Amino acid sequence: MIERYQTPEMKALWTEARKYEAWARVEQYALEAWEELGVVPRGVAAKLAEGLTRRPIDEAFATQVEALEEQTRHDIVAFTRVLSAWVDDAEVAQWLHFGLTSTDVVDTAQNTLLVEALTLIEAELKRVQEALKRLAVRYKHTPAVGRTHGVHAEPTSFGLRFLSFYAALLRDAERLKRARKTIGIAMLSGSVGNYAHLEPAVEAHVARKLGLEVESVSTQVIPRDRHAELMSALAILGADLERIAVELRHLQRTEVLEAAEPFSYRQTGSSSMPHKKNPVALENISGLARLLRSNLQAELENVALWHERDISHSSVERVILPDSTTLAHYMLRRLGRVLEGLVVYEANIARNLALTRGLVYSQRVLGLLVESGMDRTAAYEVVQRNALKSWEEGRDFRELLEADPQCSLKGEALASAFDPGYFLRHVDAIYARFGL
Repeated sequence: MIERYQTPEMKALWTEARKYEAWARVEQYALEAWEELGVVPRGVAAKLAEGLTRRPIDEAFATQVEALEEQTRHDIVAFTRVLSAWVDDAEVAQWLHFGLTSTDVVDTAQNTLLVEALTLIEAELKRVQEALKRLAVRYKHTPAVGRTHGVHAEPTSFGLRFLSFYAALLRDAERLKRARKTIGIAMLSGSVGNYAHLEPAVEAHVARKLGLEVESVSTQVIPRDRHAELMSALAILGADLERIAVELRHLQRTEVLEAAEPFSYRQTGSSSMPHKKNPVALENISGLARLLRSNLQAELENVALWHERDISHSSVERVILPDSTTLAHYMLRRLGRVLEGLVVYEANIARNLALTRGLVYSQRVLGLLVESGMDRTAAYEVVQRNALKSWEEGRDFRELLEADPQCSLKGEALASAFDPGYFLRHVDAIYARFGL
C-alpha cells in the first residue's frame, strides 16, 4: 500500500521483517513438535529461539533474503538459508524446515498476520460504532426530512440514520468475527497435503502454539475460499463505510448543509477558491471502497487453482491482502475522525423540513381523510391536486387544503396532520432494540 493510505500499525505489521518473523515462528514450533516425536534431537528448537532472541530478525535480514532470492528464485529457500546463517548453529541448519514444504510455512504464517490485522480493524470499527451511537442518541428526537430518490419524502428522526449505520456496522463486526474464525487456520501437511513427510501431530502442535485451528483437508495450500470470505467481509465493510460517506456528502451539499465533516485550522478547500469546504475525507472513503471491492474480485479468482497447487494466487495476495486490511483500517480511522468532529446544523435541518411548505405531510393528510370516512381514491385526488398546486405556485400546502371545499379536514383536525412528532412516535421502540 502506498504510504498515503497506510496507518502506523498496519505499516509495521506488513513489513518483510514481520513476515519473516512469522515464518521463523512456524519453523520453530515445527521443530518443537518433531522433538516431541523423537525425530529431531532435543534442544534444536530452543537453539533457534535463542538465536533469534540474540539476533532478532530485522530489515537487514530481509535485505539478505531478497538478495539471495535473486539467485534461488525461491523465497523460502532463500529464507531458510539466510536464517540458518543468521542463527549460526549446525543443528538448526541441519533440521530447519524438516518435512515441510514452502506453503506450509507461508500460508500458516500469513494467517497469523491476517488474524492480527483483523484485531486492529475490529478495534477501529468499535471506535466508529461508538461515534455513530453517540450521534444516534444525541439526535434521536430531532425531526428532519427523509428523502427517497433524492426527493423530500416525509419527516423522520435525524438520529435514526446514524442508528441505521450503527446497525450495519454491528453486522460488519459479526462478518469480521466469522472471517477471523475462517482464516484462523494452520496447515502443515506437506507437498500435496497427505502428510507423507509430516505427522499430523506436528501440524496440531504448531496450530496450538499460534492460536489457530487445523485445516480439515488441504492440498499444498489452504483452500482460498477462506481468503475470499475474509476479503468479502472487508469489501462489505468498505461498502457500508461508503454508504455512510455518501449520505454525509449529500448532507454537506450547499443546498442541504445539514451536516459537514470537520474543517481544521489552516486547512484549505481549494487552490483557487478560498471559500471552499469540501467533503474530501468522505470522498476519499468512497474512492477507497472501490479498491476493496475490486480486490475481492481478485481473491475470488484465486479460489480455483490447478490440482493440488499452483502459485497464480501468490502474486495477487502479496498485494491485495496487505492492501485490503490496511485500507479497511485507514478508512475506519478516517471516518472515525469525521464522525467525532461532525458539524451538525440543526437550524438547517429545521429549514429543510419546512422547505416544501408542508408537502412532506401529504400521507398523513391522506390517512386522516380516509379515517374520517372519505373514499381513498377521492381523498388521494384531493391531496394530490393541492400538493401539485403547492409545487407549481409555491403556496402553503395546508392553506390550500383549508380553502378546498372537498377537503373534509379543517382547523385543528387538519393542523394535527402537520405535526412532525407523529412521525417520530415509534423511534423509542426502534432504539430499544439496541438497548438505547
